[in-house]
Amino acid sequence: MRIPFALRPSPFTFHLTLMPLPFSLPGLWTLVAGVLTLLLSIITSAHVVLHKRDSRSAVGWVGLIWLAPIVGSVAYILLGVNRIRRRATEQRALQPITSTGEFERIPQLSGEVSLSGRLVHLESLGRLVDRVAGRALCDGNAITPLSNGDEAYPAMLDAINAAEHSIALSTYIFDNDDAGLHFVEALEAAVIRGVQARVLIDAVGARYSRPSIVRELRRRRIRVARFGVAVIPWRMPYMNLRNHRKILVVDGKVGFTGGMNLRQGNMVVRNPKYPVQDLHFRIDGPVVLHLMQTFVEDWAFTTREVLEGDVWFPQLKSAGTVVARGVTDGPDGDFEKARLVFLGALACAQRSVRIVTPYFVPDAGLISAINVAALRGVRVEIVLPQKNNLALVKWASTHQLWQVLQRGARVFLTPPPFDHTKIMVVDGGWSLVGSSNWDARSLRLNWEFVVECYDEPLASELNLLVDAKIAKATRVRKDDVDARPLPVKLRDGIARLAAPYL
Repeated sequence: MRIPFALRPSPFTFHLTLMPLPFSLPGLWTLVAGVLTLLLSIITSAHVVLHKRDSRSAVGWVGLIWLAPIVGSVAYILLGVNRIRRRATEQRALQPITSTGEFERIPQLSGEVSLSGRLVHLESLGRLVDRVAGRALCDGNAITPLSNGDEAYPAMLDAINAAEHSIALSTYIFDNDDAGLHFVEALEAAVIRGVQARVLIDAVGARYSRPSIVRELRRRRIRVARFGVAVIPWRMPYMNLRNHRKILVVDGKVGFTGGMNLRQGNMVVRNPKYPVQDLHFRIDGPVVLHLMQTFVEDWAFTTREVLEGDVWFPQLKSAGTVVARGVTDGPDGDFEKARLVFLGALACAQRSVRIVTPYFVPDAGLISAINVAALRGVRVEIVLPQKNNLALVKWASTHQLWQVLQRGARVFLTPPPFDHTKIMVVDGGWSLVGSSNWDARSLRLNWEFVVECYDEPLASELNLLVDAKIAKATRVRKDDVDARPLPVKLRDGIARLAAPYL
């Protein structure tokens, strides 16, 4: 092959003579592409073998990678690699270390919870959560359930209006509507009278209303920050790695937590366009410190400001009889803590388990634990909304129901309005309240906060609320699930494929 090269302004023309190639140029590219594809398949297969915990998932991915090398490898890189813990760890890597001395000033039960009578068997659950949570149980708390925004919002606003030193508010959704503006006005009044206020809103939750409430808070000179803001907008994970916690602490002494966001729909008595039932809790006593500690860590990560001193951490006194503990859950160092608490509670239950959740798409391990409890003779009741605000989650949930129904669990669907309540009650003596749902998004992809409570009167009060829901609900049987038309089954089954991300 002769390739002429004309070099100007030289008057000479040179000719470069090359050795003839043993194959054509297209053939060379084909060989290179084949080698690169082989290397890509080997590398991605090795990653699957090393990092996939579920052998069935590993076999599926390896099969796809070798049957459709490029498509399979790209699909695995985009969808199969577990980036959640890595990305979450990167987000938290620069988080300042808060003062631990503030967190040692409350009465705590050292190591084990001591129970009596019908609750003795739950001592092992206390030991399990002690190891999972990394926090000791606190005695002397009062936990008060508050139904819907009709009860919760006035109680929260009264606390804000009575604030003397500090207000810490963290929420997923803070809408710019009538309900949200009431909180803005109360916060503004508190700031004017000299109270230190900090408001943390998830960056995605802040977008649920337009214009964002963040602008209004800043206009009124209220310190506000958004959790999880990406510098490059299109890199922002819209649904993953969200701060789903709901925490309000006033003067470091009065706390509120649960599943309730700040939006008009929770004011059910006002007949909003999209009504939402929910349950929130007022908390008094030493365990309020666990709420405050969680907020301080999130605020420090987001703003790099460390909140310290008596303004935020006053001495706490006994306020009731509930033994309680806050448990943080998230895709970083707190990975799957709530899931382990669920599993532990199901394993320790002897008489009854009652689960109320808006989103029920449990993984295989949780389904097995529910079934084992039911087969042991434990009365397992699962209360879900008949109509869900997320159709895809509803379809995926319905596709799974037969797995718990066939082993004896009872499932009930509550009529509208949509029920966003999240509670778990075991054996009439142990309760779990907070923001966690029974789905992968809540248990693996978001930051959550729950409180475990050992107290028969509180559990009895929550059981009455569950009884009221079941009294209005429709019981679902396995025959009902099996009777769905084939197109509906296919739709629900396809939705179930997305369960790891729901």
